[in-house]
Amino acid sequence: MAAETSQTLDRGLRVLEVIADAPEGLTVTELSTQLGVGRTVVYRLVVTLESHALIRRGADGRCRLGLGLLTLGRAVQPALRDAAIPALRLLADAVSATAHLTIAEGGDGLTALVVEPSRSDVHVSVRLGARQPLEATAGGRAVLAARTAAGRPLDPPWIMATADGATGGHGIAVPLMGVPGLEASVGVVAMGELADTEVGPRVARAAGEIARVLR
Repeated sequence: MAAETSQTLDRGLRVLEVIADAPEGLTVTELSTQLGVGRTVVYRLVVTLESHALIRRGADGRCRLGLGLLTLGRAVQPALRDAAIPALRLLADAVSATAHLTIAEGGDGLTALVVEPSRSDVHVSVRLGARQPLEATAGGRAVLAARTAAGRPLDPPWIMATADGATGGHGIAVPLMGVPGLEASVGVVAMGELADTEVGPRVARAAGEIARVLR
């Protein structure tokens, strides 16, 4: 027997997911088209989500994610931090490079966690909360690679970037796989070149450990 679900709740969550993938926002008509749901139904969903600050509508009539999601996100972040920081600390110290966890938000990658190596005098500084296009960093490209793979393992599992976003450093990242509802990656960035055959497997192990804890 199929599990009982709420169609209205499912549609509301789909509205949030579709808007999250559209950084420029969507009109009610565009949402209706993408979801294959009547405009009147979508309008009611938008008004309801807007009343909870989960959606905001601008003067241009386009719907974007609302600040109410930040409140929900703050409740999730401690669990994510507790799961990821130990593995990121071990990774940063093992390769003497700054380790980070990047979360996909639409077309951007958000730096959610950063751990600097404790025994390195010179390392790349990564700003917590920094947002960059997914194509600009190894962490973002790892997320894009996972999307393309559609659940299949990458071979090798890591992605490299010789000019990693705003830092301009060298980056290696591995996507978190098998964590429902989370598009993210674990990576390291350094000022000098990184030996992918040495560093890549370490990043992959860290990503695997974090994914295991989060599942």
